[in-house]
Amino acid sequence: MNQFESQPSVIQESSIPPQVREELVSKAEAAYKQAYVPYSHYPVGAAALFSSGKIYSGCNVENASYGLTICAERNAVFQAAAQGERELKAIVVAVPTDEFPSPCGACRQVIREFARDCLVILVNGRRETRWTTLRRLLPESFGPDFLAGLE
Repeated sequence: MNQFESQPSVIQESSIPPQVREELVSKAEAAYKQAYVPYSHYPVGAAALFSSGKIYSGCNVENASYGLTICAERNAVFQAAAQGERELKAIVVAVPTDEFPSPCGACRQVIREFARDCLVILVNGRRETRWTTLRRLLPESFGPDFLAGLE
């Protein structure tokens, strides 16, 4: 059954209180300071807000076998999943550079596993923000709902 949703995102800035948005940004920035990036020298931090109200952060961790590197977004989401979280509400991705970050395709798909849509805030090193949503980053996405009823 085709589960594509063509309606626009209904995620709005007001859906996350300002103090929670600030905490997410601060935790994402703190996370990139812990990144292990001896090869790319491109630290990334992420902070993910789940429906429980808890925030989980993660940084990118590189590996000499490049394919085994883990991105900050997946690190944060996997830490949350390991604690039983299942409903992602928002994620912040921060970098210390002037350019804005953007989640890679693998990260977008992992975020989709825990949210049909959610707020995504991108933060650069000047603390400027760019707001988007998962639905804009990953339109017509594949998710767990496609597999429902196949057991």
